[in-house]
Amino acid sequence: MPRIQMRGTAKPKHAAKTIHRILTYLACYRLQLLCVLLAVIVSSAATVACDSLLKPAINNYIVPLYERASAGEVIGFADFFPFLRLIGIMAVIFVCGALAGWINARLMLYVSTRTLYRIRTDLFDELERLPMRYYDAHTHGELMSLFTNDTDTLRDMMSQSLPQLFSSLISVTAVFIMMLITSPLLTLLVVLTVVLMLFFAATVGKRSAQAFRDQQAALGRVNGYVEELIEGQRVVKVFNHEKQVIREFDRRNDALCEAGTRANTYANIMMPVMANIGHIQYVLVAIAGAAMIIRSMLDLGSIAAFLQYTRAFTRPISMMSQQFNGILNALAGAERIFACIDEENEPDEGRVTLVNAVETLPSASRDGQAHLVQSFAQTGSWAWRVPVDGAAVSPAAGASGSAAGEAFSLVRLRGDVVFQDVSFSYVPEKEVLHHINLHARPGEKIALVGSTGSGKTTVTNLLTRFYDIEDGKGTITYDGIPLKDIRKDDLRRSLGMVLQDTHLFTGSIRDNIRYGNLEASESQIISAAKLANADYFIRHLEHGYDTVISGDGGNLSQGQRQLLAIARAAVADPPVLILDEATSSIDTRTEALIEKGMDSLMEGRTVFVIAHRLSTVRNADEIIVLEKGSIIERGSHNALMAKQGRYYDLYTGAFELT
Repeated sequence: MPRIQMRGTAKPKHAAKTIHRILTYLACYRLQLLCVLLAVIVSSAATVACDSLLKPAINNYIVPLYERASAGEVIGFADFFPFLRLIGIMAVIFVCGALAGWINARLMLYVSTRTLYRIRTDLFDELERLPMRYYDAHTHGELMSLFTNDTDTLRDMMSQSLPQLFSSLISVTAVFIMMLITSPLLTLLVVLTVVLMLFFAATVGKRSAQAFRDQQAALGRVNGYVEELIEGQRVVKVFNHEKQVIREFDRRNDALCEAGTRANTYANIMMPVMANIGHIQYVLVAIAGAAMIIRSMLDLGSIAAFLQYTRAFTRPISMMSQQFNGILNALAGAERIFACIDEENEPDEGRVTLVNAVETLPSASRDGQAHLVQSFAQTGSWAWRVPVDGAAVSPAAGASGSAAGEAFSLVRLRGDVVFQDVSFSYVPEKEVLHHINLHARPGEKIALVGSTGSGKTTVTNLLTRFYDIEDGKGTITYDGIPLKDIRKDDLRRSLGMVLQDTHLFTGSIRDNIRYGNLEASESQIISAAKLANADYFIRHLEHGYDTVISGDGGNLSQGQRQLLAIARAAVADPPVLILDEATSSIDTRTEALIEKGMDSLMEGRTVFVIAHRLSTVRNADEIIVLEKGSIIERGSHNALMAKQGRYYDLYTGAFELT
């Protein structure tokens, strides 16, 4: 399972560019965002309007009624009608504001959800188009965190932080205008206390951000250690290391506890201190307002309204300060997502495609070349369709024709692979293959052996075009066609692979075998399973071929998973087969059982075998010994044993494959 490193607060490197990119996604929802804008304005205006109505309520109704009552005048129920009408108006305004807030929340939830849907879709589509070089350079945890941590923070920003920030800005602006209209002097007092609040928030926020980064890093170390120990629990118990493991966990957990305490201390003091500063501000405004009333500089209604403005002014500022770190985190996450989406796709300039020759040949060509059509039908109908102005091909049995005005030739798919003077580097100035020459003829079995890191897997990476050789570094041809001229998906359709690390998908055993050929019939699936000697154990499962595999085949043994991988390759029926330690996870008895099936699978196919267990390559047509990226020996098993060179040392155990 990939290990995901949790991130703390991070700052985006190109915030403006990232925000613009997010806006391009949001642009599809202009109407909804316009409604959100109107709803925010209505909600903010309703809040300000309710507060502003306090002044006439007090000055025009409450104070006069109080004065009349104090003078001994009898106050009737009808005298309260104007005041109740004002209360009704305030209630209507409040309901409108609440409704606008609900509309705002619902629309932003819709917009954020749909936007993240599109971003996730673009991200996943891009991952499917990226070259293997990208996956080799990035851990699974890094890629998974794009779909989890980064998209979660982006969702929170769009659905919560940004609406709150925007609403707060509008509210602060509207309230500030009303405050200035009511009393510029009291407004100055409020601004001074707000500056003090912002200074405190910036100081504590900076330390809090660093503390939370430390906490997240410590949490990541604890999670990684727990994950590692769960996976390796058998090893822990075998060597009786439980006590040592507990001590190490305690050490990491103590570090997390210390970091968490420090981070939450800053977080927990932020709001109380900010609230107390707000209370002090409220008291100062009340005292100053009382003094102004005594001096007849303001009336009671204005002070009551201004005190409400004070609350309405400081609350949004406090909310904005709380959202700041979240917005920075989200922008940093969005920047990582867009960096992945903007990665260069796997290049493919190939024009040669894989086609059914009998169906592709026009009727004119069929009439003129009936013997070739019959030949294709008898020996295999798959062929390479080569545009005549495309790659130059070596002479081979084929036919020609034209379709939609484009002339082409057909080259029978045979599995003839030639490496000619091939050199390759994963990184510049560090060559891993040096002048490789080999010729795998149709139906031949080529074995690649050598020490770890000698370049065996690199050879197959080049054949599958997971990596491409640079110009001037040699050529690889497939049935006489330069490999770079063949479209990658068609090339890979003609190849079958069984890897050392098997990967099965969640689903039934039938679906996992059919993954090699989505159009395979039930009989083809069963035949492939029998060929790999997997049919016996499958039928002895409770649900047979309908048995559901979960957790990458966790309910099967390693050997059974390997057998299913071989069956998956068999159902694809490719002319070229790559076996990368395909029997490494199978015991000797199981290997003996499938040897006959493997021979049937390899019959008539060009096969590349990478093996450390040299007993599996004795019947290879040619054994190639690689060392540090160069071919140092080649020949049959008997010839190499007679030579008593490196292969002899490897086979007899005089030299270890390390």
